[in-house]
Amino acid sequence: MTKKISVMVLGDLAIARAALRLLVQSHEHLNVIGEAPVAATALDLNGHERPDIVLLDCDPQPERALLVLPELLQQPLQRWQVMLLTDSRDPDFQRRAIQLGARGLVSKDMTPEILFKAIERVNAGEAWFERVMIANALGEMSRLNGAQEPDPEAARIATLSKREREVVVLIGEGLKNKQIAERLFISETTVQHHLSSIFGKLGVADRLELVIYAYRQGLVKLPLDFKRKAEFSRRK
Repeated sequence: MTKKISVMVLGDLAIARAALRLLVQSHEHLNVIGEAPVAATALDLNGHERPDIVLLDCDPQPERALLVLPELLQQPLQRWQVMLLTDSRDPDFQRRAIQLGARGLVSKDMTPEILFKAIERVNAGEAWFERVMIANALGEMSRLNGAQEPDPEAARIATLSKREREVVVLIGEGLKNKQIAERLFISETTVQHHLSSIFGKLGVADRLELVIYAYRQGLVKLPLDFKRKAEFSRRK
């Protein structure tokens, strides 16, 4: 029997927490092990059964949720991943959530099936960010990067080989290892070796951090469709 994914629900509104708990619990592969308000004193999860996923309802105070994120991710024996559920379309909020370590960001206008899928993907070690949300966040990073002077990261970037830069660009385009291997006429094993070297040189932990780093440092250009969506979102 497949082990159920354990979920802890956090939120400021009791009724919203209860509704979210019932929704998540309705999925056959998910099990809600508890719920609590979004408060530092309520986040001592180590004395209880530790969840696989902490699902944090950011509304009605998104800033409060961002303050809690570091606390959640620095708990002793922490092994859970944190996902945010929000109706905020603020690109600055989305950017900061990603930078603070959120592994998933789901909009409340999505269907329950999307939320379930996101929980399963994040539990499997992936990240889940909707296309428009990541476009907003990357657009905001690009804007901020354009207003800043060159930073010390230039020294790290200079250590990348030509081939490693090519891999970074293809990662930024969303290609998987197999696709990168085919594009560069190398093996998937060689691609993985390049990625390990890139992670070490740039001080990033995984592909998501690499993509964010690459856009922030200007190693890859923001795709036109991302720019258009980000601009459209800001106009709404």
